[in-house]
Amino acid sequence: MANTFSEEEKRAFDKIFSGFEDACALSNNISIYSTKARSNDTIWHPQPYGTTDVKQLSPSSLDQSKCASWKLNAKEMHDEQQEARLQKAATALSSDINTAVRDCVSLQGTLVSTIIGAAGDYDDIATCSSLMNEVGIPNENRYLGITSRDYNGLAGNLPNRQTLETKALTAYEKSRIGDVAGFDTFKLDAGKQLAANAATITIATNGDQVRYVPLSSESTVARNRYQTVTVSTTTGVAVGDAFTIAGINSVHMVSKENTGQLKTFRVISVDTGTTMTISPAIIGANGASPTAPEISYKNKNAEVVTTSATSATAAITFLNKTATAANPFWYKDSIELRAGRYNVPGEQGVDFLRYTTEQGLEIVMTKEYSSRTFESVFFVDTFFGVVNTNPEMNGILIFNQEAAAVDKE
Repeated sequence: MANTFSEEEKRAFDKIFSGFEDACALSNNISIYSTKARSNDTIWHPQPYGTTDVKQLSPSSLDQSKCASWKLNAKEMHDEQQEARLQKAATALSSDINTAVRDCVSLQGTLVSTIIGAAGDYDDIATCSSLMNEVGIPNENRYLGITSRDYNGLAGNLPNRQTLETKALTAYEKSRIGDVAGFDTFKLDAGKQLAANAATITIATNGDQVRYVPLSSESTVARNRYQTVTVSTTTGVAVGDAFTIAGINSVHMVSKENTGQLKTFRVISVDTGTTMTISPAIIGANGASPTAPEISYKNKNAEVVTTSATSATAAITFLNKTATAANPFWYKDSIELRAGRYNVPGEQGVDFLRYTTEQGLEIVMTKEYSSRTFESVFFVDTFFGVVNTNPEMNGILIFNQEAAAVDKE
């Protein structure tokens, strides 16, 4: 067979990737859905919420194909050289997967806690817990990724809490804060950067604009996590911007009671000069005869919205007023990793090595050889997708925001 792997290469592959999942700190703590679907195939299944029997489907695609490669010539073909390069390839792929999970939550999660000033104490993280509690998200399986600077800022507070003993000592020695306020915490190398947006624009609030009716059919329009809205202008608006709408509060997802807190939304895409796609869809169940899906998936108080066709507007206030790095937090079942599988044509003389991680991710290694240069080129690939199945069950914690934003409790 052409380009066959040596026994040394096989052993190095098995050794490195047997511990591959240890480096996937974020993706180890989300739901896994394995599939043999091809690239860009759409998969439909219910989004998480155990509070209703209405079948609300959410679509997602396998859209991320990552590859790491390196070369070895005839003089470099030593075991330790191969293993060192393979270790770097494993690190690169695990970083790609962690980054995809981080960005999925950081750009789409609709629970947003803004803090005035730098990271510093327990209350900062507790605000995220409050956001989850007041809308009825389960207490278990909550996770929070914190950027290195913010993490160290929070860890710096622990040594002052001498009654915590071991926890305070660990924070002092290793800058490790562990479990806080119901979250398993992780230190991120870096967070997804959000640009500053201090603009104030308005959104149309006539009935057709904000009375979104959830769909429950397997259809390309049944993207119930998103909604296209009309605003006064999208100039300066960017993907990932977080905002509130005057008069629109969140509700508890089970009791549907008004929380008294402004509901937060995220910009998913900027479509035209006056339209943008946001998440979540604005579901108020405020029509004369609301449908069953509207009632089940109601996520806001209904009082602010007019039901006539008469033009009306409400002010939008952006929360990321200062450029910052996002710290993502999530409920495990709300973020899903879709693990794909390559169909490598082995019958065409291509030798390959295949490894499946505990998460179901498939790692494939192939190589090319040139008899002219005596060089072997190694390729390590993985194929996956990350989907935010319910953006109302995850979000971001951002620091150093202006006083006009929502302060910590």
